[in-house]
Amino acid sequence: MVNHGSQSGSHTEDTVKAFSDGTQKDLLKLIGNIPVKYEGRSYNLPILLWLMDSFPFTPPICLLRPTTNMVIREGKHVDARGRIYLPSLHNWDHPKSSVVGLLAEMISQFEEEPPLGTKSTGDNRDPNELLAFVSNLKINEGGVQHHDHLINKVTVIGGGDLGMASVMSILAKGKVDRLVFIDVAESSTKGGSMDLEIFNLPKVEVSKDLSASADSSVIVVTANAWSNEQSYVSVVQTNVDMYRGIIPGLVRLSPNAVLLIASQPVDIMTHVAWRQSGLPPSRVIGAGCNLDSERLCHVLDISLNTHKQAWIIGELSDNKVPVLSNILIGASHQHPEIAPRSKATKPLLDRAFEMLKGRGQRSWSVGLSIADISHSILVDQRKTHSVSTLAQGWGGIGAEVFLSLPCVLGVSGSTRLAGVSLGQEEDAKLRESVTSLCALLSQLKI
Repeated sequence: MVNHGSQSGSHTEDTVKAFSDGTQKDLLKLIGNIPVKYEGRSYNLPILLWLMDSFPFTPPICLLRPTTNMVIREGKHVDARGRIYLPSLHNWDHPKSSVVGLLAEMISQFEEEPPLGTKSTGDNRDPNELLAFVSNLKINEGGVQHHDHLINKVTVIGGGDLGMASVMSILAKGKVDRLVFIDVAESSTKGGSMDLEIFNLPKVEVSKDLSASADSSVIVVTANAWSNEQSYVSVVQTNVDMYRGIIPGLVRLSPNAVLLIASQPVDIMTHVAWRQSGLPPSRVIGAGCNLDSERLCHVLDISLNTHKQAWIIGELSDNKVPVLSNILIGASHQHPEIAPRSKATKPLLDRAFEMLKGRGQRSWSVGLSIADISHSILVDQRKTHSVSTLAQGWGGIGAEVFLSLPCVLGVSGSTRLAGVSLGQEEDAKLRESVTSLCALLSQLKI
Protein backbone atom coordinates (compact mmCIF):
# COMPACT_ATOMS: atom_id res chain seq x y z
CA MET A 1 0.00 0.00 0.00
CA VAL A 2 1.14 3.52 -0.64
CA ASN A 3 2.92 5.30 2.17
CA HIS A 4 3.35 9.07 2.21
CA GLY A 5 5.20 11.61 4.29
CA SER A 6 6.36 10.60 7.71
CA GLN A 7 3.54 8.16 8.33
CA SER A 8 4.38 4.58 9.26
CA GLY A 9 4.63 2.07 6.43
CA SER A 10 2.12 -0.56 5.51
CA HIS A 11 2.21 -4.11 6.80
CA THR A 12 0.32 -7.36 6.53
CA GLU A 13 -0.93 -9.95 9.01
CA ASP A 14 -2.36 -13.45 8.57
CA THR A 15 -5.32 -14.26 10.78
CA VAL A 16 -8.31 -16.57 11.06
CA LYS A 17 -11.76 -15.05 11.61
CA ALA A 18 -14.42 -17.24 13.21
CA PHE A 19 -18.07 -16.26 12.73
CA SER A 20 -20.70 -17.41 15.20
CA ASP A 21 -22.63 -19.14 12.41
CA GLY A 22 -19.91 -21.79 12.59
CA THR A 23 -17.83 -20.70 9.60
CA GLN A 24 -14.14 -19.84 9.69
CA LYS A 25 -12.24 -17.90 7.09
CA ASP A 26 -8.52 -17.33 6.55
CA LEU A 27 -7.98 -13.61 6.11
CA LEU A 28 -5.04 -11.44 5.13
CA LYS A 29 -5.03 -8.06 6.85
CA LEU A 30 -3.45 -5.12 4.98
CA ILE A 31 -2.83 -1.91 6.95
CA GLY A 32 -1.46 1.32 5.53
CA ASN A 33 -2.12 4.86 4.34
CA ILE A 34 -3.20 6.33 1.02
CA PRO A 35 -2.14 9.84 -0.05
CA VAL A 36 -5.05 12.16 -0.81
CA LYS A 37 -4.85 15.75 -1.99
CA TYR A 38 -7.65 18.11 -1.02
CA GLU A 39 -7.78 21.87 -1.53
CA GLY A 40 -4.05 22.01 -2.27
CA ARG A 41 -2.93 20.03 0.78
CA SER A 42 -1.80 16.40 1.09
CA TYR A 43 -3.23 14.03 3.68
CA ASN A 44 -2.52 10.44 4.70
CA LEU A 45 -5.73 8.48 5.17
CA PRO A 46 -5.30 5.30 7.26
CA ILE A 47 -7.15 2.31 5.82
CA LEU A 48 -7.51 -1.42 6.41
CA LEU A 49 -8.16 -4.13 3.82
CA TRP A 50 -9.29 -7.67 4.65
CA LEU A 51 -8.52 -10.18 1.89
CA MET A 52 -10.79 -13.21 2.19
CA ASP A 53 -9.68 -16.75 1.44
CA SER A 54 -11.67 -16.44 -1.81
CA PHE A 55 -9.54 -13.47 -2.98
CA PRO A 56 -8.84 -12.54 -5.81
CA PHE A 57 -12.18 -13.90 -7.01
CA THR A 58 -14.02 -11.80 -4.43
CA PRO A 59 -13.20 -8.19 -3.48
CA PRO A 60 -11.49 -7.08 -0.27
CA ILE A 61 -13.46 -5.72 2.67
CA CYS A 62 -12.26 -2.12 2.97
CA LEU A 63 -12.40 0.01 6.12
CA LEU A 64 -11.15 3.37 7.34
CA ARG A 65 -8.88 3.40 10.42
CA PRO A 66 -9.53 6.80 12.01
CA THR A 67 -7.14 7.90 14.73
CA THR A 68 -8.39 9.36 18.02
CA ASN A 69 -8.40 12.89 16.58
CA MET A 70 -10.34 11.94 13.44
CA VAL A 71 -14.07 11.65 12.77
CA ILE A 72 -15.72 9.60 10.02
CA ARG A 73 -17.73 11.64 7.54
CA GLU A 74 -20.51 9.35 6.36
CA GLY A 75 -21.22 9.75 2.64
CA LYS A 76 -21.84 8.01 -0.64
CA HIS A 77 -18.77 5.79 -0.32
CA VAL A 78 -18.43 5.41 3.47
CA ASP A 79 -20.94 4.38 6.13
CA ALA A 80 -21.02 5.51 9.75
CA ARG A 81 -18.79 2.62 10.86
CA GLY A 82 -16.10 3.42 8.30
CA ARG A 83 -16.76 0.64 5.80
CA ILE A 84 -15.86 1.72 2.27
CA TYR A 85 -18.21 1.16 -0.68
CA LEU A 86 -16.96 1.82 -4.22
CA PRO A 87 -18.22 0.85 -7.68
CA SER A 88 -15.14 -1.27 -8.31
CA LEU A 89 -15.92 -3.33 -5.19
CA HIS A 90 -19.45 -4.03 -6.33
CA ASN A 91 -18.33 -4.71 -9.92
CA TRP A 92 -15.29 -6.78 -8.95
CA ASP A 93 -14.31 -9.00 -11.87
CA HIS A 94 -11.16 -11.13 -11.59
CA PRO A 95 -8.67 -10.98 -13.30
CA LYS A 96 -9.55 -7.48 -14.57
CA SER A 97 -9.92 -6.09 -11.05
CA SER A 98 -6.94 -5.59 -8.75
CA VAL A 99 -6.03 -4.02 -5.42
CA VAL A 100 -3.87 -1.47 -7.25
CA GLY A 101 -6.83 -0.34 -9.32
CA LEU A 102 -9.04 -0.31 -6.22
CA LEU A 103 -6.61 1.97 -4.36
CA ALA A 104 -6.41 4.30 -7.35
CA GLU A 105 -10.21 4.64 -7.39
CA MET A 106 -10.24 5.11 -3.62
CA ILE A 107 -7.77 8.00 -3.87
CA SER A 108 -9.76 9.58 -6.70
CA GLN A 109 -13.10 9.36 -4.88
CA PHE A 110 -11.71 10.55 -1.54
CA GLU A 111 -10.10 13.58 -3.19
CA GLU A 112 -13.61 14.62 -4.25
CA GLU A 113 -15.27 13.74 -0.94
CA PRO A 114 -12.84 13.26 1.98
CA PRO A 115 -14.13 10.50 4.29
CA LEU A 116 -12.31 11.69 7.41
CA GLY A 117 -12.22 15.01 9.22
CA THR A 118 -10.42 16.40 12.25
CA LYS A 119 -12.30 16.52 15.53
CA SER A 120 -12.96 20.02 16.75
CA THR A 121 -10.91 21.07 19.78
CA GLY A 122 -12.40 24.55 20.17
CA ASP A 123 -15.65 23.35 21.74
CA ASN A 124 -17.57 20.22 22.57
CA ARG A 125 -20.01 20.25 19.65
CA ASP A 126 -20.47 17.00 17.76
CA PRO A 127 -18.51 17.26 14.45
CA ASN A 128 -21.28 15.36 12.67
CA GLU A 129 -23.80 17.91 13.94
CA LEU A 130 -21.64 20.74 12.57
CA LEU A 131 -21.29 18.96 9.22
CA ALA A 132 -25.06 18.50 9.04
CA PHE A 133 -25.55 22.22 9.72
CA VAL A 134 -23.07 23.26 7.05
CA SER A 135 -24.57 20.87 4.47
CA ASN A 136 -27.95 22.50 5.07
CA LEU A 137 -26.70 25.94 4.10
CA LYS A 138 -27.42 27.49 0.73
CA ILE A 139 -25.26 30.27 -0.68
CA ASN A 140 -26.99 32.70 -3.06
CA GLU A 141 -26.81 36.32 -4.07
CA GLY A 142 -28.47 37.41 -0.86
CA GLY A 143 -25.88 35.70 1.32
CA VAL A 144 -26.14 32.52 3.34
CA GLN A 145 -29.52 31.06 4.21
CA HIS A 146 -30.33 28.06 6.35
CA HIS A 147 -32.91 25.65 5.02
CA ASP A 148 -35.35 24.53 7.68
CA HIS A 149 -37.48 22.77 5.10
CA LEU A 150 -36.34 20.77 2.12
CA ILE A 151 -38.70 19.56 -0.59
CA ASN A 152 -39.95 16.07 0.19
CA LYS A 153 -39.91 14.41 -3.21
CA VAL A 154 -40.69 10.73 -3.68
CA THR A 155 -40.40 8.73 -6.90
CA VAL A 156 -42.23 5.46 -7.48
CA ILE A 157 -40.73 3.25 -10.22
CA GLY A 158 -43.08 0.64 -11.69
CA GLY A 159 -46.76 0.55 -12.56
CA GLY A 160 -49.42 -2.03 -11.83
CA ASP A 161 -51.41 -2.57 -8.66
CA LEU A 162 -48.48 -2.21 -6.24
CA GLY A 163 -47.14 0.92 -7.91
CA MET A 164 -50.58 2.55 -7.82
CA ALA A 165 -51.21 1.43 -4.23
CA SER A 166 -47.87 2.95 -3.20
CA VAL A 167 -48.66 6.26 -4.91
CA MET A 168 -52.09 6.59 -3.30
CA SER A 169 -50.86 5.52 0.14
CA ILE A 170 -47.88 7.91 0.13
CA LEU A 171 -50.18 10.77 -0.92
CA ALA A 172 -52.62 9.90 1.86
CA LYS A 173 -49.85 10.20 4.47
CA GLY A 174 -49.63 13.87 3.46
CA LYS A 175 -45.91 14.52 4.03
CA VAL A 176 -44.81 14.52 0.39
CA ASP A 177 -44.45 17.77 -1.57
CA ARG A 178 -44.00 16.12 -4.95
CA LEU A 179 -44.53 12.57 -6.15
CA VAL A 180 -43.22 11.26 -9.49
CA PHE A 181 -44.68 8.07 -10.97
CA ILE A 182 -42.55 6.37 -13.64
CA ASP A 183 -43.86 3.32 -15.48
CA VAL A 184 -40.64 1.86 -16.92
CA ALA A 185 -40.88 0.08 -20.26
CA GLU A 186 -38.88 -2.95 -19.07
CA SER A 187 -41.35 -3.75 -16.29
CA SER A 188 -44.04 -6.37 -16.80
CA THR A 189 -46.13 -4.77 -14.02
CA LYS A 190 -47.79 -1.97 -15.94
CA GLY A 191 -50.85 0.19 -15.68
CA GLY A 192 -52.10 3.24 -13.84
CA SER A 193 -50.06 5.95 -15.52
CA MET A 194 -52.82 6.91 -17.98
CA ASP A 195 -55.42 7.10 -15.20
CA LEU A 196 -53.16 9.32 -13.10
CA GLU A 197 -52.69 11.62 -16.09
CA ILE A 198 -56.46 11.74 -16.78
CA PHE A 199 -57.48 12.64 -13.23
CA ASN A 200 -54.51 14.98 -12.63
CA LEU A 201 -53.93 14.40 -8.90
CA PRO A 202 -52.29 17.24 -6.95
CA LYS A 203 -48.54 16.88 -6.38
CA VAL A 204 -48.30 13.94 -8.83
CA GLU A 205 -46.19 13.97 -12.00
CA VAL A 206 -46.43 11.04 -14.42
CA SER A 207 -43.39 10.33 -16.59
CA LYS A 208 -41.64 7.63 -18.61
CA ASP A 209 -38.24 9.31 -18.24
CA LEU A 210 -35.98 8.42 -15.29
CA SER A 211 -34.63 11.99 -15.31
CA ALA A 212 -37.92 13.09 -13.71
CA SER A 213 -36.75 11.35 -10.52
CA ALA A 214 -33.86 13.81 -9.99
CA ASP A 215 -33.35 15.09 -6.43
CA SER A 216 -35.71 12.61 -4.81
CA SER A 217 -35.53 11.99 -1.07
CA VAL A 218 -36.96 8.48 -1.38
CA ILE A 219 -37.08 6.25 -4.47
CA VAL A 220 -39.52 3.33 -4.27
CA VAL A 221 -38.94 0.54 -6.80
CA THR A 222 -41.94 -1.76 -7.30
CA ALA A 223 -41.14 -2.85 -10.88
CA ASN A 224 -40.86 -6.53 -11.77
CA ALA A 225 -39.73 -7.84 -15.16
CA TRP A 226 -41.13 -11.34 -15.03
CA SER A 227 -40.25 -13.51 -18.02
CA ASN A 228 -41.55 -16.79 -19.43
CA GLU A 229 -38.39 -18.61 -18.42
CA GLN A 230 -38.86 -22.06 -16.89
CA SER A 231 -36.45 -21.91 -13.96
CA TYR A 232 -36.84 -19.67 -10.91
CA VAL A 233 -33.24 -18.47 -11.26
CA SER A 234 -33.91 -17.34 -14.84
CA VAL A 235 -37.05 -15.49 -13.76
CA VAL A 236 -35.16 -13.64 -11.01
CA GLN A 237 -32.33 -12.90 -13.44
CA THR A 238 -34.75 -10.89 -15.62
CA ASN A 239 -35.38 -8.63 -12.64
CA VAL A 240 -31.63 -8.32 -12.00
CA ASP A 241 -31.07 -7.36 -15.64
CA MET A 242 -33.83 -4.73 -15.46
CA TYR A 243 -32.30 -3.26 -12.30
CA ARG A 244 -28.93 -3.00 -14.01
CA GLY A 245 -30.56 -0.65 -16.52
CA ILE A 246 -32.24 1.65 -13.97
CA ILE A 247 -30.56 1.60 -10.53
CA PRO A 248 -27.22 3.29 -11.43
CA GLY A 249 -29.06 6.04 -13.31
CA LEU A 250 -31.46 6.67 -10.43
CA VAL A 251 -28.53 7.05 -8.01
CA ARG A 252 -26.72 9.49 -10.32
CA LEU A 253 -29.86 11.63 -10.47
CA SER A 254 -30.55 11.44 -6.72
CA PRO A 255 -27.24 10.70 -4.95
CA ASN A 256 -28.69 11.48 -1.52
CA ALA A 257 -31.86 9.40 -1.86
CA VAL A 258 -32.85 6.36 0.18
CA LEU A 259 -33.73 3.43 -2.10
CA LEU A 260 -36.79 1.47 -0.92
CA ILE A 261 -37.13 -1.83 -2.78
CA ALA A 262 -40.41 -3.73 -3.16
CA SER A 263 -39.62 -5.87 -6.23
CA GLN A 264 -39.65 -9.62 -5.71
CA PRO A 265 -37.95 -11.54 -4.22
CA VAL A 266 -37.44 -8.53 -1.98
CA ASP A 267 -34.38 -9.71 0.00
CA ILE A 268 -32.54 -10.67 -3.18
CA MET A 269 -33.56 -7.54 -5.11
CA THR A 270 -32.58 -5.25 -2.22
CA HIS A 271 -29.16 -6.91 -2.23
CA VAL A 272 -28.94 -6.45 -6.01
CA ALA A 273 -29.93 -2.77 -5.77
CA TRP A 274 -27.27 -2.17 -3.11
CA ARG A 275 -24.56 -3.85 -5.19
CA GLN A 276 -25.53 -1.97 -8.35
CA SER A 277 -26.00 1.43 -6.70
CA GLY A 278 -22.66 1.85 -4.94
CA LEU A 279 -24.54 3.39 -1.99
CA PRO A 280 -23.85 2.58 1.66
CA PRO A 281 -26.16 -0.22 2.90
CA SER A 282 -27.80 2.26 5.27
CA ARG A 283 -29.43 3.91 2.24
CA VAL A 284 -30.70 0.79 0.44
CA ILE A 285 -33.53 -1.02 2.22
CA GLY A 286 -36.36 -3.37 1.26
CA ALA A 287 -40.01 -3.36 2.34
CA GLY A 288 -39.32 -6.82 3.78
CA CYS A 289 -41.26 -7.81 6.89
CA ASN A 290 -42.53 -4.34 7.83
CA LEU A 291 -46.15 -5.19 6.99
CA ASP A 292 -46.05 -8.43 9.00
CA SER A 293 -44.38 -6.59 11.90
CA GLU A 294 -47.06 -3.90 12.04
CA ARG A 295 -49.73 -6.61 11.97
CA LEU A 296 -47.95 -8.45 14.78
CA CYS A 297 -47.88 -5.30 16.94
CA HIS A 298 -51.60 -4.79 16.30
CA VAL A 299 -52.50 -8.35 17.27
CA LEU A 300 -50.37 -8.19 20.44
CA ASP A 301 -51.81 -4.80 21.40
CA ILE A 302 -55.51 -5.29 20.59
CA SER A 303 -56.13 -9.03 20.81
CA LEU A 304 -53.58 -10.19 23.39
CA ASN A 305 -53.33 -7.05 25.56
CA THR A 306 -49.53 -6.94 25.26
CA HIS A 307 -48.50 -3.39 24.50
CA LYS A 308 -44.85 -3.87 23.65
CA GLN A 309 -43.39 -3.21 20.23
CA ALA A 310 -42.57 -6.34 18.23
CA TRP A 311 -41.06 -7.21 14.88
CA ILE A 312 -40.83 -10.10 12.48
CA ILE A 313 -37.30 -10.67 11.25
CA GLY A 314 -35.55 -12.84 8.69
CA GLU A 315 -36.33 -13.74 5.11
CA LEU A 316 -39.75 -12.93 3.64
CA SER A 317 -40.63 -16.63 3.58
CA ASP A 318 -41.77 -19.39 5.92
CA ASN A 319 -38.57 -18.86 7.93
CA LYS A 320 -39.71 -15.56 9.46
CA VAL A 321 -39.15 -15.17 13.21
CA PRO A 322 -41.12 -12.94 15.67
CA VAL A 323 -39.18 -10.99 18.31
CA LEU A 324 -40.31 -8.66 21.10
CA SER A 325 -38.97 -5.22 22.01
CA ASN A 326 -37.92 -3.97 25.43
CA ILE A 327 -40.21 -0.91 25.20
CA LEU A 328 -43.92 -0.18 24.95
CA ILE A 329 -45.60 0.79 21.69
CA GLY A 330 -45.29 4.54 21.13
CA ALA A 331 -42.45 5.05 23.62
CA SER A 332 -40.44 7.09 21.13
CA HIS A 333 -38.28 8.70 23.84
CA GLN A 334 -36.68 5.35 24.70
CA HIS A 335 -34.03 3.54 22.73
CA PRO A 336 -35.55 0.30 21.40
CA GLU A 337 -33.75 -3.01 21.73
CA ILE A 338 -34.68 -6.58 20.93
CA ALA A 339 -35.60 -8.33 24.16
CA PRO A 340 -33.89 -11.69 24.76
CA ARG A 341 -36.20 -14.65 24.13
CA SER A 342 -37.62 -16.15 27.35
CA LYS A 343 -39.94 -19.00 28.30
CA ALA A 344 -42.65 -16.43 29.07
CA THR A 345 -42.54 -14.55 25.77
CA LYS A 346 -42.25 -17.50 23.38
CA PRO A 347 -45.84 -18.83 23.80
CA LEU A 348 -47.18 -15.28 23.46
CA LEU A 349 -45.29 -14.59 20.23
CA ASP A 350 -46.13 -18.00 18.82
CA ARG A 351 -49.84 -17.41 19.47
CA ALA A 352 -49.75 -13.96 17.86
CA PHE A 353 -47.78 -15.33 14.91
CA GLU A 354 -50.36 -18.09 14.43
CA MET A 355 -53.15 -15.48 14.34
CA LEU A 356 -51.42 -13.75 11.41
CA LYS A 357 -51.26 -16.81 9.17
CA GLY A 358 -53.24 -16.65 5.95
CA ARG A 359 -53.50 -12.86 5.82
CA GLY A 360 -51.29 -12.60 2.72
CA GLN A 361 -49.55 -9.57 1.22
CA ARG A 362 -51.97 -7.88 -1.16
CA SER A 363 -50.89 -4.87 -3.20
CA TRP A 364 -52.87 -2.34 -1.19
CA SER A 365 -51.48 -3.74 2.09
CA VAL A 366 -47.90 -3.56 0.85
CA GLY A 367 -48.58 -0.06 -0.53
CA LEU A 368 -49.65 1.08 2.95
CA SER A 369 -46.49 -0.45 4.40
CA ILE A 370 -44.32 1.32 1.81
CA ALA A 371 -46.02 4.63 2.68
CA ASP A 372 -45.34 3.98 6.38
CA ILE A 373 -41.63 3.42 5.73
CA SER A 374 -41.39 6.43 3.39
CA HIS A 375 -43.08 8.64 5.97
CA SER A 376 -40.53 7.71 8.66
CA ILE A 377 -37.69 8.66 6.31
CA LEU A 378 -39.22 11.91 5.05
CA VAL A 379 -40.03 13.34 8.49
CA ASP A 380 -36.95 11.85 10.19
CA GLN A 381 -39.26 10.03 12.59
CA ARG A 382 -36.60 7.64 13.96
CA LYS A 383 -39.22 4.89 14.14
CA THR A 384 -38.03 1.29 14.19
CA HIS A 385 -39.17 -0.81 11.22
CA SER A 386 -38.33 -4.37 10.24
CA VAL A 387 -36.89 -3.78 6.77
CA SER A 388 -34.59 -5.78 4.55
CA THR A 389 -31.03 -4.64 5.25
CA LEU A 390 -27.46 -5.93 5.07
CA ALA A 391 -27.42 -8.61 7.78
CA GLN A 392 -23.69 -9.39 7.66
CA GLY A 393 -22.26 -9.18 11.18
CA TRP A 394 -25.69 -9.29 12.90
CA GLY A 395 -26.07 -12.16 15.33
CA GLY A 396 -22.92 -13.81 14.01
CA ILE A 397 -24.03 -13.90 10.37
CA GLY A 398 -20.84 -14.00 8.30
CA ALA A 399 -22.39 -14.06 4.82
CA GLU A 400 -23.21 -10.98 2.77
CA VAL A 401 -27.00 -11.31 2.65
CA PHE A 402 -30.01 -9.07 3.16
CA LEU A 403 -32.65 -10.02 5.74
CA SER A 404 -35.40 -8.09 7.52
CA LEU A 405 -34.05 -6.74 10.82
CA PRO A 406 -35.26 -3.93 13.11
CA CYS A 407 -33.80 -0.65 11.86
CA VAL A 408 -34.29 2.93 13.02
CA LEU A 409 -35.28 4.98 9.95
CA GLY A 410 -34.66 8.67 9.30
CA VAL A 411 -33.60 11.10 6.56
CA SER A 412 -30.13 9.54 6.33
CA GLY A 413 -31.50 6.01 5.95
CA SER A 414 -31.38 3.08 8.36
CA THR A 415 -29.50 2.18 11.53
CA ARG A 416 -29.66 -1.48 12.49
CA LEU A 417 -30.50 -2.48 16.08
CA ALA A 418 -27.96 -4.66 17.87
CA GLY A 419 -28.18 -8.41 17.54
CA VAL A 420 -29.51 -10.66 20.27
CA SER A 421 -29.30 -14.34 21.11
CA LEU A 422 -32.25 -16.20 19.63
CA GLY A 423 -33.68 -19.57 20.57
CA GLN A 424 -32.31 -22.66 18.84
CA GLU A 425 -35.38 -23.02 16.59
CA GLU A 426 -35.40 -19.34 15.57
CA ASP A 427 -31.65 -19.27 14.97
CA ALA A 428 -31.92 -22.35 12.73
CA LYS A 429 -34.53 -20.60 10.60
CA LEU A 430 -32.26 -17.60 10.02
CA ARG A 431 -29.31 -19.86 9.16
CA GLU A 432 -31.47 -21.77 6.68
CA SER A 433 -32.47 -18.48 5.03
CA VAL A 434 -28.84 -17.36 4.82
CA THR A 435 -27.91 -20.61 3.11
CA SER A 436 -30.75 -20.46 0.57
CA LEU A 437 -30.17 -16.77 -0.24
CA CYS A 438 -26.44 -17.36 -0.76
CA ALA A 439 -27.21 -20.29 -3.05
CA LEU A 440 -29.54 -18.16 -5.19
CA LEU A 441 -27.16 -15.18 -5.29
CA SER A 442 -24.33 -17.41 -6.48
CA GLN A 443 -26.36 -18.27 -9.58
CA LEU A 444 -27.22 -14.68 -10.52
CA LYS A 445 -25.19 -12.35 -12.73
CA ILE A 446 -25.51 -9.11 -10.77
